[in-house]
Amino acid sequence: MAITQYLERNARLYGDEVALVELNPEQEDTRKITWKEYSLIQPTEKKGYRREISWKVFDEKANRMANMLLARGVKKGEKVGILMMNCLEWLPIYFGILKSGAIAVPLNFRYTADEILYCVKLADVEVLLFGPEFIGRIEDIEEKLNEKRLLIYVGEGCPTFAESYRELVADYSSANPSVILSDDDDAAIYFSSGTTGFPKAILHTHRSLMHAAQVEQKHHSTCREDCFLCIPPLYHTGAKMHWFGSLVSGSRAVLLRGTKPKYVLETASAEHCTIVWLLVPWAQDILDALDRKELSLADYKLDQWRLMHIGAQPVPPSLIKHWLEYFPHHQYDTNYGLSESIGPGCVHLGVENVRKVGAIGVPGWGWQCKIVDNETGKEVKQGEAGILCVKGPGVMKEYYHDPKATAEVLHDGWLDTGDVAMQDEEGFYYLVDRAKDVIVSGGENLYPVQIEDFLRKNDKIHDVAVIGLPDRRLGEIAGAVIQIKEGMTCTEEEINEFCQELPRYKRPRKIIFAPVPRNPTGKIEKPKLRKMYGEEHLVAFENKE
Repeated sequence: MAITQYLERNARLYGDEVALVELNPEQEDTRKITWKEYSLIQPTEKKGYRREISWKVFDEKANRMANMLLARGVKKGEKVGILMMNCLEWLPIYFGILKSGAIAVPLNFRYTADEILYCVKLADVEVLLFGPEFIGRIEDIEEKLNEKRLLIYVGEGCPTFAESYRELVADYSSANPSVILSDDDDAAIYFSSGTTGFPKAILHTHRSLMHAAQVEQKHHSTCREDCFLCIPPLYHTGAKMHWFGSLVSGSRAVLLRGTKPKYVLETASAEHCTIVWLLVPWAQDILDALDRKELSLADYKLDQWRLMHIGAQPVPPSLIKHWLEYFPHHQYDTNYGLSESIGPGCVHLGVENVRKVGAIGVPGWGWQCKIVDNETGKEVKQGEAGILCVKGPGVMKEYYHDPKATAEVLHDGWLDTGDVAMQDEEGFYYLVDRAKDVIVSGGENLYPVQIEDFLRKNDKIHDVAVIGLPDRRLGEIAGAVIQIKEGMTCTEEEINEFCQELPRYKRPRKIIFAPVPRNPTGKIEKPKLRKMYGEEHLVAFENKE
């Protein structure tokens, strides 16, 4: 069964019900908008806009997109790229690509022009849809995108080098194109984070997408009465696969363009959201705003909000403890996954296991896990650290056009995640760190996540990243890049005193007060920090000598 059949079912059963809402609190919109109840709830002077579509219109838009691609000669298995910010058009375009039998290729909206060109060529993209935010970048590489590629612009004021999405799809039928799809057909290419160079292209089948949808719905019991608040970018597997739970259940979802705490709480209140997926920085921002009394929960209607879950990076237990002080009725879950394992869910904590906060959890529905020694590949004893490997229907087919990289991570159906983990006596897995982030200092292995979790207990720390810095005697030392909470001050002496509770070898030897950069999915950009501060540290060390 192809995942597109869920959309067709929803259009048939719940056609007139709202499927998707787009909210942008910061940008005016000149298009005709139906505000409905939202305009009554929000202050009349509030900027921004709200749009919505029903399940029937969603399906019709996807069909028009599919029929347009087929009419323009796109064949089954050819690649269609999406370079757009979250918007109401995003998912209908994605599903239209799938319905045509083509392969959807979402692109990171932070890519430079050169990275866009690299990914388009790597994935053999024949058609590229892009939004207004990317006109300049596409124009820079337009001549290098050979004449065969069709460029389609989604927005107002189409540039001369592209064709207009609205004009193209308007002329095509809204009837189902009836392209036969099987579980084994290729469906989508996603890209790795690219933190060690240009990204790899990750190929998934329709079976992967379907499994991701079923996993999400089962893990969080998403039902028809739920409303999912989606904030992260849809190009990433995490956001889209969590939304798949709404697709399976036929329930409403809200795409919020904005991460400010006020926007999150306003939207959850006004749209009656029941499930909200946050990244660690956004959850921390909400807590900080509440702590500073900038926001008051009494100003919002949040009784219906039942589940807050987090993924994409290790979650500090102190954050969840603090969260439950403000939201004691919330269920909580954390989800672990990779784009290679079709996003979230191959390991999850489970809402019934909040007592185990700090663990990433147990194998997800339909998944298997094991921990192996990095050198021998053999399973380690329970309680020992090793490389986490996962196996299930959501494992990627391959790294597209990269058999060598594929062979390095796929072994008899098992995916080597590259993450160091350990399993406790109850069977719960704990993420220790990325293998490449482990700091070897004087022969001791230091796991930055453990040190970061400890430092986050400090009330003055907003965010922290621990990285390895070069050292002539020890090889590496732990350096802590610390971002202090707004309005607070802190000294190196205070941090060193706070760290006295840590074993001596785990204490950061270098304290750097600076912003902690994170990518759109919330992951700390440690390669950037290592390059920035590692080189500075080495130069300073050499000058000192």
